[in-house]
Amino acid sequence: MRVCLASTSPARLMLLQQFGIRPLTVAPDVDEEAVIAAVEASESRILAPDEHVLLLARRKAADVAARLADDIPDFDGIVIGGDSMFELNGEVLGKPHLAARARERWLAMRGQTGVLHSGHAVVRITPDSAPHEVHAVAEAAVTFASDVSDDEIDAYVATGEPLQVAGAFTVDSLGGAFITHIAGDPSTVVGMSVSTLRALVRELGVSWTDLWHTVDPSVRQGHAEL
Repeated sequence: MRVCLASTSPARLMLLQQFGIRPLTVAPDVDEEAVIAAVEASESRILAPDEHVLLLARRKAADVAARLADDIPDFDGIVIGGDSMFELNGEVLGKPHLAARARERWLAMRGQTGVLHSGHAVVRITPDSAPHEVHAVAEAAVTFASDVSDDEIDAYVATGEPLQVAGAFTVDSLGGAFITHIAGDPSTVVGMSVSTLRALVRELGVSWTDLWHTVDPSVRQGHAEL
């Protein structure tokens, strides 16, 4: 059983590796902003956060699954796609990119509770058969310490860690010390809910334990990306 992660996210890859899976990684060719804009324009509404992350997770998994079917015709396994966004007081907070924006967000987040929405899509691929896809959204509420000082925020932002992650924080690295409570699967906050992935994999008729100690041939040969 082969496993392909439709993402180059270090956090998502690390999660799978922690659970005994070393997958092939392929960056999806999906223009996220264009996809969301097109759907919102066609439906004349703004997508809710859970719809947003699920749509992108499904598009990413579908894109990579189609490319694998063309490039590796004998691929027999699953493709995992994911997307995340953080919501605080009704506002969606993506990757801040800029230090000033990350600092502003942390000033607003301390002492507050927000929700991390994580979309998951898993596609089962078998040679000479149509792909089968299942999907789900997981959510986890994150509470930030109320006593995080301005100096701590400045020091954290200066590390660069919060600039490229949804919500401007991590739970599995430096930012974890400023989080006091998580309600839900903690791995959701890292990048994917592993318990949700297990349920989806089982829905496809694949045993989660069969994925343990999986090392994709491409990884074994030193080629981790398609």
